[in-house]
Formats: sequence, structure tokens, C-alpha cells
Amino acid sequence: MQNNFKALTLSYKHAPINVREAVALNEIGCRNLLDKIREFTDAQDVLVLSTCNRTEVYYISEKELDQAIIKLIAMERGFISTKKITPYFKHITDPELAVQHLFYVGLGLESQVVGDMQILNQVKKAYQWSAEANMAGPFLHRLLHTIFATNKQVFNETSFFDGAASVSYATVELVEELIADLVNPRVLMIGVGEIGANVCDNFQKSTINNVVIANRTHHKAQALAEKTNATAVYWENVWEEIAQADVVISSVPGDCFFISKEVIAQQGVTTPKFFLDLSMPRSIDSTLEEIAGVKVYNVDTIKNRASEALEMRMAAIPQVQQIISAAMVEFSTWTREMAMSPALQQFKSKLEEIRQQELNRYMKNLGEAEREVVEKLTQNILNKIVKLPALELKAACMRGESEALVEGLAALFSLEKDKV
Repeated sequence: MQNNFKALTLSYKHAPINVREAVALNEIGCRNLLDKIREFTDAQDVLVLSTCNRTEVYYISEKELDQAIIKLIAMERGFISTKKITPYFKHITDPELAVQHLFYVGLGLESQVVGDMQILNQVKKAYQWSAEANMAGPFLHRLLHTIFATNKQVFNETSFFDGAASVSYATVELVEELIADLVNPRVLMIGVGEIGANVCDNFQKSTINNVVIANRTHHKAQALAEKTNATAVYWENVWEEIAQADVVISSVPGDCFFISKEVIAQQGVTTPKFFLDLSMPRSIDSTLEEIAGVKVYNVDTIKNRASEALEMRMAAIPQVQQIISAAMVEFSTWTREMAMSPALQQFKSKLEEIRQQELNRYMKNLGEAEREVVEKLTQNILNKIVKLPALELKAACMRGESEALVEGLAALFSLEKDKV
């Protein structure tokens, strides 16, 4: 494993939302931070990942740069003091644990919703920004592609990504099932609290693109609509919107707003109409189902869907961890092979130097045809000599014993230790 790979992480597990908001970076912020890290530190193979639940920086450096990076994050976010945010950052200096953490984050083991597939897309974007900033070296390239391949294996071989494991995901999944046969269905979201906002966020990952948002405070509906590519309407028009919608989702408490059977019956229902009640107390009359063509689903139904999916995902975690462990072993072997590569190159260069010295001594007395034969013969001998220790070093890498062999090679052939 690369001895200097580190991770600096702040996440929902240890930091409240106001702290996460204080350090959260959009794309421009992530790109700017990459530039600042390159300018003010010696860090290499840098990855900056920032989502609503975490802000993390992965890097390679002989020195610990965590405090410097926290200051650069503060500079990018426009505040000077780091006292309020520093205690929430966690430092992972063990390279194997840092690699494992990135595996777990990328595959959704560290997500609030276990198995969240959206995080991998965010990791891919972060990787793209690192590559475009010339901050991704061979180590990071190999590590990220190993994670992507591992994610594909987990997807194909386990049930870890199956089902919708949160209420908001499960709501969108249920809506997709209900309107599968409808053309351009209209979905009305009433209320923009936390759950309403999450549902609208998740509709962005859906094929449903006709979402309308209604809220008593219009500017909140407008802000969420702009963020989620939806349409905001004024609260005064909510009953008209209910009449037009194919699906009505309510997250407004029933003691503030209530959709009764009498009102919906007066509106008249001519096509299938679905009501999803995410509020507590309930804001949709369960007796609506007595109206022909109307179906009502409450929060318990949706939570049960999410709970079943979450249980299935949790059961798959040991299998996922096993797949990750195997991938990490393979990646660790590659890093050790990379570490021994300079020693092998020096060894080959040393032998080539000896070969050239001896050729220069005797070749002047040979004809052109003889020169070609001797050149080819000695080159083949050199390649075969190098091949034996190369194979042995590769086998030693698999066993985790390459360092002793590299040191022995350096001592035998007077190789430069600082380059080995």
C-alpha cells in the first residue's frame, strides 16, 4: 500500500448539518480547492469530494497536511477562523484504512441511506476534476478504477443496491410503478419540509419530469423548484392543482391541511388518481379510496417498502465487505509492484551499463554482421537475467515480502537507495 496516502473527512456521522453546510463545496469550490492545494502544498494524487453529507480530501504526502487543507477549505468558504470546524474533521493517516474508507464511501457503505448509488456518480465527478487539474497520478487512477470495477461486481453479485431504502427513495419508486402506463403524468408535491425536499431531489433521478410544487411560503417552493427542475405554484391554487394531478403527495401535517373525501368527490375523478400521504398526523382522508379510480398510500406503507429494502441491503454488507477486501488485496499488490519498479529499472540500467562497457571494448574488432549478432545475443541475455528477479519480486509482492528483496538487490548492485 502507498505509505503516504491519507484522508481528511467530515461527515454526517460526526458533524451537525450547520457545520456540513459551512464547509460544503460546489463544483467550482472543489476545483478551486484542488488549485489551492497544488499551489500551497506538496500533496499529490488529490481527490476532493463534497456532498450534502460529507466533505473529504484524499491525498499523498510525506507530511500531514490536514491543518493546512482545513485552512484552505476555510479560505474557499470565506471565513478566517477554523476553530469551529476543525474538531469535526477526522484524520485517517493509515494508508490502508484511508483506501478502505474511500472504497466504503464510493460503494455506499458510509452513506446515510446504505447502498446509495448516487454517491458513486459524485466520486466519479470528483475524480474527473482531479484528473483535469493534473492532480491524479498513477496511484489515484488505479485506485478509483478499482473502486468502479468493485462497484460493478457488487451490483452484479449481491442485493446491496436492490430496492429503495429510504422513505423518499421508496416514494419515488412507488410513484414510478403507479404511473407506468400513463403518458406524461403530472405529480403534485405539497409541502417542502425535509421529506418533501428529499422526494423532489430524488425525482431528478427518475424519468418523471412533470413535477409541481405547492407550499404556503411560495419563495421556498420556488427555490426548491429551481433546484430540482420542477414547477412552483402559488398556494392559493393548490386545490386546482390537486384536481389536475395524476399523483398527489402530501408532506404537510394534517392539522394544518387536509384533503377530504367530500372535496375530491366534488372535483370528480375521471382517470386513475393516486394519493401518497407522508405526513403525521395524516393529511389525506383514507376513505378517498371509496371513490372509483382513487388509491391512497400512507407513510407506513412506504416505510415498510423502505425497511424491507434496507434489511436486504444490510444483510448483503458482509458479502460486500468480502468483495472489497479481495479488491484491496489486489490493489495492495499493485502498489507494492509499483514501489519496486524503480529498483528493477535501476537494476536493468546497471546491467545495461556493464553490457555497453564490454561491447565498446570488443565490438571495434568485429564486422557489421558480427556486431548485430553480439548486440542481439547480449541483449537477450540481459533480458533473461532481469526476468528472474522481476518474477521473484512479483511473487514477493504477493506475499508482502518485497522490501527485503529490494534492499538486497540494492546492496548487491550498489543501487541508489533514495531512488529504490
